[in-house]
Amino acid sequence: MTEQQKNVSFYALDTASTLAEVKASPTGLSKKEAQKRLEIYGKNELAEGKKKSLIMKFAEQFKDFMILVLLAAAIISAIVSHEIVDSMIILLVVIINAIMGVFQESKAEQAIEALKQMSTPNANVLRDGHTLSIKSDELVPGDIVLLEAGDVVPADLRLLEAASLKIEEAALTGESVPVEKELVVLPAEDIGIGDRINMAFSNSNVTYGRGKGVVVNTGMSTEVGKIADMLAQADETETPLKNNLNELGKFLTIAIIVIAIIMFVVGTVFNGTSFVDMLLTSISLAVAAIPEGLPAIVTIILALGTQVMAKRNSVIRKLPAVETLGSTDIIASDKTGTLTLNQMTVEKLYYDFHQVASTEPIELTNKALRIMNYVNDTKVAQDGSLIGDPTETALVQFGLDHQLDLADCLKQEPRVAELPFDSERKLMSTIHQTANGKYLVAVKGAPDVLIERTTRVLSQDQELPMTQEQRQEILFNNTDMAKQALRVLAMGYKYLDELPEKLTSEELENELVFAGLVGMIDPERKEAAEAVRLAKSAGIRPIMITGDHKDTAEAIAVRLGIIRAGNDKAVLTGAELNEMTDEEFAKRVYDYSVYARVSPEHKVRIVKAWQKEGKVVAMTGDGVNDAPSLKQADIGIGMGITGTEVSKGASDMVLADDNFATIVVAVEEGRKVFSNIQKTVQYLLAANLGEVLTLFLATLFAWDTLLPIHLLWINLVTDTFPAIALGMEPAEKDLMSHKPRGRNSNLFSGGVFSSIIYQGILEGGITLFVYWFSLRYPAHTALNMPGLSEQALYTLQHADALTMCFATLGFMQLFHAFNVKSVKQSIFKVGPFRNKAFNWAILLSFALMGVIILVPGLNDIFRVASLNAGQWAVVAGASFSIIPIVEIVKFVQRKVETVQEKEQSLPVNN
Repeated sequence: MTEQQKNVSFYALDTASTLAEVKASPTGLSKKEAQKRLEIYGKNELAEGKKKSLIMKFAEQFKDFMILVLLAAAIISAIVSHEIVDSMIILLVVIINAIMGVFQESKAEQAIEALKQMSTPNANVLRDGHTLSIKSDELVPGDIVLLEAGDVVPADLRLLEAASLKIEEAALTGESVPVEKELVVLPAEDIGIGDRINMAFSNSNVTYGRGKGVVVNTGMSTEVGKIADMLAQADETETPLKNNLNELGKFLTIAIIVIAIIMFVVGTVFNGTSFVDMLLTSISLAVAAIPEGLPAIVTIILALGTQVMAKRNSVIRKLPAVETLGSTDIIASDKTGTLTLNQMTVEKLYYDFHQVASTEPIELTNKALRIMNYVNDTKVAQDGSLIGDPTETALVQFGLDHQLDLADCLKQEPRVAELPFDSERKLMSTIHQTANGKYLVAVKGAPDVLIERTTRVLSQDQELPMTQEQRQEILFNNTDMAKQALRVLAMGYKYLDELPEKLTSEELENELVFAGLVGMIDPERKEAAEAVRLAKSAGIRPIMITGDHKDTAEAIAVRLGIIRAGNDKAVLTGAELNEMTDEEFAKRVYDYSVYARVSPEHKVRIVKAWQKEGKVVAMTGDGVNDAPSLKQADIGIGMGITGTEVSKGASDMVLADDNFATIVVAVEEGRKVFSNIQKTVQYLLAANLGEVLTLFLATLFAWDTLLPIHLLWINLVTDTFPAIALGMEPAEKDLMSHKPRGRNSNLFSGGVFSSIIYQGILEGGITLFVYWFSLRYPAHTALNMPGLSEQALYTLQHADALTMCFATLGFMQLFHAFNVKSVKQSIFKVGPFRNKAFNWAILLSFALMGVIILVPGLNDIFRVASLNAGQWAVVAGASFSIIPIVEIVKFVQRKVETVQEKEQSLPVNN
């Protein structure tokens, strides 16, 4: 497509200059010229992003380092060690993980496809001076487009006519109230989309009036097209969990290779084991040391987290988003519909020289109440819902809440004529015939305009001449309500004995009686303030990013507790942000908690600024304008109710209830998921370290301890069910009292690494001690088995020792699972049996471990022997001993940390 007028500020040009710029005429283009331009500029549609094939998406799932390590382990295991079953298990885990990754992830092309589907199919244009209905994709710059209420704007237009024209641009700007369009020339400096009142933008909706405009940009050159382009170019952020698993894979690979090399050298050089046997042993050790089930278990834990979140109104679209939530430092939230109700509501009234809350009772005969409902075009749907301009529906809803029967009122005083709203005079009037034959002229509109047209004021049901002091008091209350970010309207009226021949503003909207003021706002959600408080207590910084005006944004932010009252320095507008370089903004990004009148580019810039500070950013949004920043953020959160398909398509998570409080709930669940993944990693790696140390030290001592089949069975039984069940642990009580762990933390942080080391050493040491003890004090001796050859006796003794070694290691890992319910807290504090799934998993694993030793035939397959009561007592005591030992270590750790905290809190004497 040929470059269009992307950088021309059409809002700063008058209509004649605009027509000249795009080489157009008020009568429209000729069909021939339109066809010529269509060939130059291309169709008025969004370009498709590059789509990846299913095979490519599947192949991308194998880029993770941990997955590559597992694949290498599977190949080595099959070719060198001939462990076909082990290899098949690893391959199955990897393939399932890849399938789930492809199934869960949604790519950028879906969001762009949703943008394309939003486009209006037809447009009314002038061609050769005649009105035609053409497909919107055939529009070209220079076309003259006609707009009416209910139309979707088909391209970016500079308005040439605007008769009471209002356009709802919430999807682009985030502003909940339709914009009143005016034919004014705006300043040439950069002005936000929401303030370009002489423009109409592609995909916005005409809610009132009619208009005419000239097409200035089409397709990818429109504001929506720019968003689509930003979506296609947005960086794919790496999730903290993905980074952590990659780091874990690299660490394990290096550690395992080092241990295998040492073991190979020791076995061949010092113990005289053959080269081939020692090579196979070392490779077997390396394969056994890899927690091949970890990727699958992590996926299962994340999937379980998505189910819990779905029940709490958080729909997860990408699995890693579950855990990413838990590391969130910044929640950058859109205001409208997330922090607020997205529903204009009457909050304050002013009449009889008193300002009152909307909850106060009001007489049904009150003139202000009657006028706000009379001068209103709201319709009531069959289901009782209100249809119309959000400001007008708010006024009618206020009447309904105070039991005003509008239908009955209009029967008594029917509307007989009206003067529609006009953006120039900023007033709307309706005329009603009263029971005594007179005519009531009811007027509502901009306070400054209406007050200038009033000569009297209604006070205590008496119409009094308005004094200068009274006029000043009314204006003061208007300003006071405006400072509270309320949208203020004034009401006035007068009575006529008969209607004039011509219904003009001069005849009807002068010498009015002032009835009152009404202040409206899109109020904050009741639960949002508490959610903000919880987020702050959890070390998370809430930030408001909105297309609304600065005063409105500041007022809502103060009411929610995001900023303190009077702290307007914490509020930054899009225009002010434009004046900063990226370097300047990076230095001051901590100063701002509220951003007003921002564009899509600003939102992406804000997200990137925090990401450069090392923060994990969650971004909420519902409009098309939010899509690029949702994709750029570490976790994009779309709105399920009010959100566009575009914003949902670019999101990692969707809120079913559009509620900010749900995000905080989801953060808590995300923290729990990460904590449980840490517990699983701690459990698996401590177990694997115990196995590695057992084999490694046994090789040094020339002991023949565990066979490959023993390691495979222990990993299958103890690594699978308990590890998954640990992922279902309930959240620890103080989970939301900690600060976010941050982008640079990892799965080993918070004491997990040191716990893995000492607990793995404990498992290996206790297992080897039992092996040594069983050989030192064998059950089968020459005394109780006379006549048995020395070789046969040794075989029996070794079988007992190997079985006790196998049983101790397996059962000890199951007992140790109780230890990892908390890294630092006692298991008795967190509750050892709170998790029913865990209890059943442990019982099942105990049964599977015991059955192969106790059941005849199975013990032959696994080359283990039957044990007597004394031997079982040794196994049970040794296996269980890891619980009290770890409890003692945790107790000491807690005491040391308490002392350190007290020392840090002591004052320093200089």
